[in-house]
Amino acid sequence: MGQPEMQPDRSPQEWRGGEGAAGLRPGDLTGRAFPHGDWGEPALRLDELYRWAERGALDTAAWYLADRVWKRRTARALRGGAAGGAVIGAALPLLDLTGVADGATPWGYLALLLAVACLGTDRFFGVTSGWIRDVATAQAVQRRLQVLQFDWATESVREVLGPAEGTAGEAAERCLGVLRRFSEDVTELMRAETADWMVEFRTGSAPLGIQSAVPGASRPDAAAALARFALPPTNGTRPNMPRQRPPEPR
Repeated sequence: MGQPEMQPDRSPQEWRGGEGAAGLRPGDLTGRAFPHGDWGEPALRLDELYRWAERGALDTAAWYLADRVWKRRTARALRGGAAGGAVIGAALPLLDLTGVADGATPWGYLALLLAVACLGTDRFFGVTSGWIRDVATAQAVQRRLQVLQFDWATESVREVLGPAEGTAGEAAERCLGVLRRFSEDVTELMRAETADWMVEFRTGSAPLGIQSAVPGASRPDAAAALARFALPPTNGTRPNMPRQRPPEPR
């Protein structure tokens, strides 16, 4: 397999508008057709698949970064209104009490009501939490993309410098495994962000479960680690320890 370019020559926006790119549709992420080509040249075919996977990750990260813009502005406006309303609501009754501004107490209550309304709007619509989720998901996708780039460079150097491990078919299968795991990890990050949004929509809290989706983690190893620790018995009894054989007399 040949050495692919680790850094694209074009930005994510140019990738989306380029020839053959699936692109992003307004308002949501869309799936992309898997490229079908001729395997007569395995190196070129693997390089094409790598670029397809990399372009998809760049488009995904760019979508989340673009989606965070209006949420960031709205969240800052709502939080600024809440902070300003709280300060004004606390200051006006004091000014009315000291005689500096007579009759300002009702306006202070109105300012406090505005502050509560801003906080309630932010929490009900999930503006700040959505902004945080978008940034966290984009960063997680970018970190996973860096792992893919270094893994792909390792496979490329292994084939160029040699001696190659196994046959050419095994090398191609190993490279396809790297791309498949990368695509699954990116999909899992997107699924975790959607699940966090659903939980927040139902309960009003954002658990940010995307932080638990560790990029590049081996799922079978994690399952084996969980299975290593057995659950305690549910009936409250103590587990029976195996008896050791007494030492034989000499």
